[in-house]
Amino acid sequence: MARKKKEEVTEIKEAFITDQHITDTIEKNYMPYVMTVIVSRAIPEIDGFKPSHRKLLYTMYKMGLLTGGLTKSANVVGATMRLNPHGDAAIYETMVRLTRGNEALLHPFVESKGSFGKQYSRDMAYAASRYTEVKLAPICAEIFDGIDKNAVDMVPNYDNTTEEPVLLPTKFPNILVSPNMGIAVGMASSICSFNLAEICDGTIAVLKSPNVSTDRLLDIIKAPDFPGGANIIYDREQLKTIYETGRGSVKLRARYTFDKKENCIEILQIPYSTSIEAILNKIGDLMKAGKLKDITDFRDGIDKNGFKLTLDVRRGTDPDLLMAKLFRLTTLEDDFACNFNVLIDGAPKTLGVGDILREWVRFRIGCLRRELTFELGKKKHKLHLLRALGKILLDIDKAIAIVRTTEKESDVVPRLMEGFGIDEVQAEYIAEIKLRHLNREYIINRIREIENLQQEIADLEATIADDLRIKALIIEQLREIKKKYGQPRKTQLIYSEDIVEAPAVEEVENYNVRVLLSREGYFKKITHLSLRAADEQKFKEGDDVLNSEDTENVAELLFFSDKCRAYKAKVADFDPVKASSLGDFVPAKLGFDEGENTLMMKALKEYPEKDNVIFIFQNGKGVKIPVSSYDTKANRRRLVGAYSDASPAVAAFYESGNREIVIVNSDGRGILISSALIPVKTTRTASGVTLMTLKKNQKVVAAYSGDDAKRFAEVPKIRKIKIPATGVPTDSLSEQLSIE
Repeated sequence: MARKKKEEVTEIKEAFITDQHITDTIEKNYMPYVMTVIVSRAIPEIDGFKPSHRKLLYTMYKMGLLTGGLTKSANVVGATMRLNPHGDAAIYETMVRLTRGNEALLHPFVESKGSFGKQYSRDMAYAASRYTEVKLAPICAEIFDGIDKNAVDMVPNYDNTTEEPVLLPTKFPNILVSPNMGIAVGMASSICSFNLAEICDGTIAVLKSPNVSTDRLLDIIKAPDFPGGANIIYDREQLKTIYETGRGSVKLRARYTFDKKENCIEILQIPYSTSIEAILNKIGDLMKAGKLKDITDFRDGIDKNGFKLTLDVRRGTDPDLLMAKLFRLTTLEDDFACNFNVLIDGAPKTLGVGDILREWVRFRIGCLRRELTFELGKKKHKLHLLRALGKILLDIDKAIAIVRTTEKESDVVPRLMEGFGIDEVQAEYIAEIKLRHLNREYIINRIREIENLQQEIADLEATIADDLRIKALIIEQLREIKKKYGQPRKTQLIYSEDIVEAPAVEEVENYNVRVLLSREGYFKKITHLSLRAADEQKFKEGDDVLNSEDTENVAELLFFSDKCRAYKAKVADFDPVKASSLGDFVPAKLGFDEGENTLMMKALKEYPEKDNVIFIFQNGKGVKIPVSSYDTKANRRRLVGAYSDASPAVAAFYESGNREIVIVNSDGRGILISSALIPVKTTRTASGVTLMTLKKNQKVVAAYSGDDAKRFAEVPKIRKIKIPATGVPTDSLSEQLSIE
């Protein structure tokens, strides 16, 4: 029994399972699916529509929504399922993109009422179809004109209950006016939009000269024009490649304004290929990483007036440089990749702009010739009927007698045919004429139309036979469309030489460090891990710490030399060392002149307006310069004229709050004052005010602050509350400090 069952299974396997090459399997089973996706779903045809778009718009046209009022979107979705049985959700999503409310097209095909989301937002949801209302936009009159005159082929729908058009007889090259993207199997299409007025002019140029050059087309059709506006960085050679091959990319930049009053940047238009959420998320990540310190806050400002993204910035921020940085780090500058893959006669082809226009001209000539042929047939039919009227004019009484004396209704037409020598169609027309029209006046007036009809027929026949005359008609239609629907460019052109570029900044790892500068100019960057090792700080003999502070690896270092110069460097420019190392010699690292020495160092992550740098000079004067004076927009390494050269500088201190300063002269006399007594000068080269009165041949030789200044506080009468002030003896303490 078991053996018999086994034999039966083997027979079944042999009947249904056969050896087959995998290539044959793919060809038979997979290729039909591939071709269906390419031809019937993802790739647009020469009319600029995918099948889903075409079925939806044609349904709305047949519903009378070109001239009628708005109707609920759900009604359209339901009716469209007669042609497109892929589910109501897919149909509604297709409709959403075609609406004016979604702002995805330069010239929307659907007028809308209600919330349809926005093309520039991936999270702004559209309302359900039962709430929104739609109708066809006026421009659809140019899309459907001629469809009822046999301009295009009609085919049965999926269940053979009605018909639908294979293509729509668009009167302008919609394929290049409406942006279109689709992913098929093994290929994709990405067609950007162009300005309607420019496309009409370019098409006219192709109609007049089919072999028009790409350079000529570039002069007419400047560049793509996107519904979202923004700016295109104009690269003629790159555009020429796209116009010739249909492949390449265009670079788009957001458009923005700077509100000085509110101190914020308002981004008003973004590239078509990105979304506001992608930009907001990226800016947030960059701010968390400390890479956008000039931005204090950002928010989505979209309202009934349209798109807006607001960036609050710090005072003194250069908006152009900040935006240049954002262009580099976010999709506020983005590429639109072009792949002009179009179905031509059912086969996918990648064509340039000129080739697409030539294919559209060929398609449009065919549509218009079919329309004219349809009109010709109607006029010939009318002429044929009027000629029958001419024959009965000779004997109206005879016609009436034939009708009156005929016993059976079915015999009227044959007897009229026999009596006047006319055919059946003419006899039917004569038989249907109302009795009141069987008078000489009516018949003569109708016969007079024959001459006009003959002229119109002759003209139509001449036009149909002459491509030049058809092209002239197309040119006339394009000029009318341009006048009626043309609008200024939304996407403006900018040129590379006008672009502000932010310097590329290498990504730097950030961590906490301690930086030290010795009096002889040696710099150390020590990580906190090394500090915990508690190694003793090593310096050259006779050297010690001048400045020391904790900061981060991404901070900037500001050095002042005794030659009235300031030098800038990044903490990251220096390698971390151990406490036992001597460190880097700053004059050599930063390129000091021979004999130039370091005076002070400060690590900064920003340049606060309230903070200052205090300079003490040999002539007893002092000056306070805002640290913001050393903030530069460009990445400068050395600033000359950092402070006054009227007298050599003895010391420099950073002030972020009042501090005490001791000034000692060459006779060992000193004063202790608060830095609040030193006035701020906005000019870097200001010589300052006298702090300490000096006698002849005296000069200031040292100045102390911090812990060193506190040691002088016990010297009798050294503290001064007014300037200029006379010094008191500090010999023993000054000598002790100089020894240390």
